[in-house]
Amino acid sequence: MSDPVLGMVMLGSFILVVLFGFPVAFTLMAMGIGFGYVSLGDRVFDLLVQRTYSVMANDVLISVPLFIFMGYIIERANILDRLFHALQLASRALPGALAIATLVTCAMFATATGIVGAVVTLMGLLAYPAMLRAGYDTRLASGITCAGGCLGILIPPSIMFILYGATAGVSVARLYAAAFLPGLLLAGLYIVYVLVLAVLRPSLAPRLPAHMAAGSVGEVIVALLTSFVPLAVLIAAVLGAILFGLATPSEAAAMGSLGSLLLAAAYRGLTWERLKESVFLTARTSAMVCWLFVGAYVFTSVFGWLGGHHVVETFIVDYLDLSSVGFLILTQLIIFLLGWPLEWSEIVLIFVPIFLPLLDNFGIDPIFFGVLVGLNLQTSFMTPPVAMAAYYLKGVAPPSVRIQEIFAGCLPFVAIVIVCMVVMYVFPEVALWLPETLYATPPLPAGEDPMAIPEGGFRVLDDLIPQLPSLD
Repeated sequence: MSDPVLGMVMLGSFILVVLFGFPVAFTLMAMGIGFGYVSLGDRVFDLLVQRTYSVMANDVLISVPLFIFMGYIIERANILDRLFHALQLASRALPGALAIATLVTCAMFATATGIVGAVVTLMGLLAYPAMLRAGYDTRLASGITCAGGCLGILIPPSIMFILYGATAGVSVARLYAAAFLPGLLLAGLYIVYVLVLAVLRPSLAPRLPAHMAAGSVGEVIVALLTSFVPLAVLIAAVLGAILFGLATPSEAAAMGSLGSLLLAAAYRGLTWERLKESVFLTARTSAMVCWLFVGAYVFTSVFGWLGGHHVVETFIVDYLDLSSVGFLILTQLIIFLLGWPLEWSEIVLIFVPIFLPLLDNFGIDPIFFGVLVGLNLQTSFMTPPVAMAAYYLKGVAPPSVRIQEIFAGCLPFVAIVIVCMVVMYVFPEVALWLPETLYATPPLPAGEDPMAIPEGGFRVLDDLIPQLPSLD
């Protein structure tokens, strides 16, 4: 069997084994080592050690446990119920007020945590029963909770973009800047859909009952100042420090973790038990991410050595003869279909790297491609049979709610994600304008030599200065 064929067999075997329920990280390592041993012999073990060390030495990944810790502290500090109550009162005059409060709370909480399971579960315990008690349609309430909880994949500071940035070798700060407006656009489309539905079919999303809308204007202002504003300031400080170059993602994540501890202490929600639980969950989640990275690095390295990437490139470039738009549609369709059986982490770490080498052939910006992937991955949590957001919600929903109703409620929001992707296809500036504006290189004055050394100083040109040998 030729090496390229062996590579495609390895890829197909991985998908088949994962569908049987084996752990993804160790399946990746087992497939990489097994098929690599056939082709490389004992050298595959050297590859495993090198890839493990490269993950340990990757500075970008330092921000992962810090952002995760920040999210778990906020999750356990009794901040969410205050925030939801304040937004519920602030939006009480609008049609579908509970749904809007749920989506805004999800968007803010997703920004603070980026942990889909935590957001969906907590909103399933807090907002979902409130919507059902207010007479909301079960399917609509389910779709709102699941779709809102998935926003953490896209809205910065997203763990997904940290992994994508490390995999694609692009700036995480630029990815965050590129994802900011599309994230707001998607959340805005969700809210518009709910508003229109509440106006056209008020029986699906009734107005707030009087006892849930009670409160003076002063009480609403106080509720917002004590819940919405502190969390918004923390998020703005963390995200602003990254976007404006004041701190690296790792430094901003460290300050965010400290800020979340102070915020939890201010709300009197910081206890020793909650702190221990947050540290334990952070360690467990971080270990899962790092082992996934090790497995994915070994798998993709062996896959590339066997010629699997060349097979994919030859098929797409030579046989399909696609345009740039055709390539984008094909890759996003593949990622959308992969979202049915697989989770987003496997897609980002295993299948996206297969497409990354082809971006230059079609003149596609890897940052734009990454934002499209982030948008597309919203659907991986909402489309059966995996649809993890639906299962998270089912785990905390009343027994009378069937999983089929949750699936049905998610489908309109999957369609909205697709609409948002089409908007980005037509208007790529939605993603590219902010990073180009924030990180544009100012033009040199007319006639100035870019290599000239200015008086009294030096111009740093890292890409033009070769590394000097050690003087030791």
